[in-house]
Amino acid sequence: MEEGIKMEMPRVKLGTSSSMEVSKLGFGCLSLTGLYDSPISDELGISIIKEAFENGITFFDTSDMYGPLTNEILLGKALKQLPREMIQVATKFGVVKVNENGMVVNGSPEYLRACCEASLARLGVDYIDLYYQHRVDTSMSIEETMEELKKLVEEGKIKHIGLSEASPDTVRRAHAVHPITALQMEWSLWTRDIEEEIVPLCRELGIGIVPYSPLGRGFFGGKGVVENLAENSFLHSHPRFTGANLEKNKVFYDRLESLATKHCCTAAQLALAWLHHQGDDVVAIPGTTKIKNLHDNVNSLSIKLSKCDIIEITEAVPIEQVSGSITYKHLQGSTWKFANTPLKSDG
Repeated sequence: MEEGIKMEMPRVKLGTSSSMEVSKLGFGCLSLTGLYDSPISDELGISIIKEAFENGITFFDTSDMYGPLTNEILLGKALKQLPREMIQVATKFGVVKVNENGMVVNGSPEYLRACCEASLARLGVDYIDLYYQHRVDTSMSIEETMEELKKLVEEGKIKHIGLSEASPDTVRRAHAVHPITALQMEWSLWTRDIEEEIVPLCRELGIGIVPYSPLGRGFFGGKGVVENLAENSFLHSHPRFTGANLEKNKVFYDRLESLATKHCCTAAQLALAWLHHQGDDVVAIPGTTKIKNLHDNVNSLSIKLSKCDIIEITEAVPIEQVSGSITYKHLQGSTWKFANTPLKSDG
């Protein structure tokens, strides 16, 4: 897309079970405080958030786990310079710590209430627009967790409830207690597990879908990502970015780049456009530490794809050929497992 041309940002309702309206493209704040690369300065991070807002993005995603804590603080600093009434803030709670056995999750009423109060303070806001349970605590019932979240809604501390990486059974049970506004799951051209059960379920219940890592954890972001990972990037331990797996997977980037040339855009823009075309209830939250990438992400909304284009793009990255499993498998009841990592939780 032609650089420097601003487009008018579409706004969509996040699912049909609630009244929450957001920009069609959101912004994931995780990378601003490090994970894929080194953290950037607060000054630069704030400038990127403000630039995102100036380009029509009003939906910002963070978590108390990011940093940890510093990501919410950074977003809070930026919010002080922006009109709060025009912005939707989403944050997540639930992960206590990460150890060699996986993530330790706490979904108790006391813990989540304390987390909510702390997030409100770090963000410097009176309410959180969308409050997700980051991981589901399988040691206690989702109904108990939802009852406490429902109380926080009634108290005006949160406006909407979300879940992240929850199984179909958990989503149904949670939604029966209080409407779930959005489900945040990994979804990209090479991670499409949710299409079989989760996407149809969300549409049945009127739940919005918020894909994180819509560029395949940066894989479709450019050859620099594919060929030269930062030394401190966590992706060095990711199964799709290591050794022979990465070498085999490079062909998918090359295919997408070739198709992007046909559509006069970048591979990253085409990957995002593919997600945008999955439905008005889909709001991706790519993150970046570079203004140019931010502008490119926004301009991906201008790319028009036909049904034939969607099929062609989908077939360019056949998921059964992607090397390095990171798929979610529905095991039993409300339990999911993240393959090739020690993480064991509901999602």
